[in-house]
Amino acid sequence: MQIKQDKPISEVAIKQIALISIIIILAGLICYNLSMFIPSLLGAITLYIISRKYLLYLIEEKKWKPSLAAIVIIVATLLILILPVYLIIDVLIDKLGNAQAYMEKFNVFVDKIHDFVFKEIGIDLLSKENINKLKDTAGKLSTSLLNTTFNALTVIASMYFILYFMLISPRKFERLLENAAPFKKSNNFLLGEKIRKMVIANAIGIPVVALGQGIAGLIGYIIFGAPSPVLLFALTFVTSMIPIVGAAIVYVPICIFMIAEGQTGAGIGLAIYCLVVVGLIDNLLRFTLLKKLEDIHPLNTVFGIIAGMNIFGFLGLIFGPILVSVTILLMQVYKDEFSGRKNSLPEDGLLLEKDE
Repeated sequence: MQIKQDKPISEVAIKQIALISIIIILAGLICYNLSMFIPSLLGAITLYIISRKYLLYLIEEKKWKPSLAAIVIIVATLLILILPVYLIIDVLIDKLGNAQAYMEKFNVFVDKIHDFVFKEIGIDLLSKENINKLKDTAGKLSTSLLNTTFNALTVIASMYFILYFMLISPRKFERLLENAAPFKKSNNFLLGEKIRKMVIANAIGIPVVALGQGIAGLIGYIIFGAPSPVLLFALTFVTSMIPIVGAAIVYVPICIFMIAEGQTGAGIGLAIYCLVVVGLIDNLLRFTLLKKLEDIHPLNTVFGIIAGMNIFGFLGLIFGPILVSVTILLMQVYKDEFSGRKNSLPEDGLLLEKDE
């Protein structure tokens, strides 16, 4: 009986495995030591994708110098995208700047809600231990918010530094990505188009939805006489981006607090207003604007944001859902690359976007 011998591994395959291993190790070392710049890189990619169409228009249609077009795009994104978010965060920092006075007010606020709920329904929703934990957590969060101001400025500065070099050579940057991607052109297009749509949907859609809820909430806070309406507007804007609970984190405790203070009519009125108007704004914008930009499954958004914020921080709001979608998409790409079936997508697609 003849024993079948295993075919020896070719020298070429050994060299390939060795080279890939070296590349992975070096890439891992680089990413590990430059991990502080990951948010800046992701932010630069986001702004590049959003502004690409206008950049190419200025360079190729209007014949502007790439450096001048890049500066105009950077200034425009600062004024349109970064400045409004910075002003909202600045309101939070200004209001929470006096941490001691803020914590005294917050402690009174929590105690008032707890005493009212316990008196009215006889249920101790928050034990003294949990109340103390809540107060400590709020104190740490307020201090953390103040301490992250410098870090945020550093991230923004390095983000625009990276973005500038992307903008002055857009075609070269895209060719570099296409050549580095180990897929067919059609699959490059598939990945690039999906990422482009999701970046635009998350980077533009989510803040617009949050701003709409914040403005609707501000109107209600002013009408019903809620305390510190501008601070509540900023908090509503930020918490609207949190999946599942959203802005209810802000307006539910405020309504209970107002009722506990004796403003029963105003508290109930604000609760009804927020449930109807703020909820309507949320659903209306999500099912019109976000669905038009990119039809993202709600579970994708929820789990993507939770995972993304753990990995990328605040930019996880944008890149978390993208991470989940791209992972699923890579499974489809793998099937297409190795199944032998021809992809129906066009073979001449660019990695980031097809030109008109």
